[in-house]
Amino acid sequence: MYLRILITRVETEMDKVRAKKHLGQHFLNDLQIAQDIVDGLTLYGSYTEVLEIGPGMGVLTQFLLKNPNYHTRVVDIDGESIQYLKKAFAFEDTDLIHADFLKSDLRTWYPNSFAIIGNFPYNISTEILFKVLKHKDQIPEVVGMFQKEVAERFAAKHGNKTYGITSVLLQAFYDIEYLFTVHENVFTPPPKVKSGVIRLKRNTRTQLPCDETDFIKVVKAGFGMRRKTLRNALKSMNVLNIPMDLPIFDKRAEQLSVENFFELTNIMTGKQ
Repeated sequence: MYLRILITRVETEMDKVRAKKHLGQHFLNDLQIAQDIVDGLTLYGSYTEVLEIGPGMGVLTQFLLKNPNYHTRVVDIDGESIQYLKKAFAFEDTDLIHADFLKSDLRTWYPNSFAIIGNFPYNISTEILFKVLKHKDQIPEVVGMFQKEVAERFAAKHGNKTYGITSVLLQAFYDIEYLFTVHENVFTPPPKVKSGVIRLKRNTRTQLPCDETDFIKVVKAGFGMRRKTLRNALKSMNVLNIPMDLPIFDKRAEQLSVENFFELTNIMTGKQ
C-alpha cells in the first residue's frame, strides 16, 4: 500500500519540478530502484549522518527519511527542487541546503563523519568523487548512481580495459563495488545511456606507503600512454638513475594493481 501511494504521488506531481538540461537532471521514477539505492548504504560503525546530493523531487529522500537511524540532509543547486522539497517533506531549515556541493565547505555542515548518497548528475559525477577524496577521513561510505561506463571504470580492477586513472586514485582509499545497472526508461526525461549504482567504502589505509603527490603523478603519467609499456610511458617524468630494467617497467599501466603503483612510485622517487 505504501509503495502504491508513493507511485501515485510521484506520477501526479512529476511536473512540479522541471528537469534542467544544464544541470544534468534526470529524475528517477521507479520506487523499487530508489529503495534499492538507499538499501545500498550499510552505515557500518557509529555514524548516522547522511547527505543526499541532488535530491530533485525526493524519490530517494522519502526512503531516507523513513529510516529512523539516519539524520538526512539534502543539498541541491536547483532552487526549484529546494522549494518543492520544502513543501513535500518536513525538513528542518538546516537540513535543506540550497548550494553548489562542489563549491561548498563541507566542514561547515559536518564537523564529523557522514555518508553520501545520490543520483548524481553525469556532468559532475567525477568531480563529486574527487571532492569525496579530499574529505576521505570524513566520508566512510558513498552510494551513488553514475553513467554506467563511468561507474564501471571506478569499480574496475587491474587487467580490465576500463581500469584507469580514476580507478587507481579512488581505490587507493576506497573499496568499490558495482551494485546494479539501471535502464534509461525509469527516468524523466530518459537519458541516452544506462546508469550504474556503485558503493564506495573507506578502506583501512590511513596514509599511502608512498608520497601521495608523487603517486598521483606516476598514475597519470602511466596511463597517459596506456598502450605503451611503463618504460616508455614514464619517460616524460625525466627521472634520472632509475633502474628501468626492472620487470615492472615491462608492463602497461592497466596491468598494475593499486599496490603495484605504490611500489612503482617509490621506485620512481628513489625510495625503493
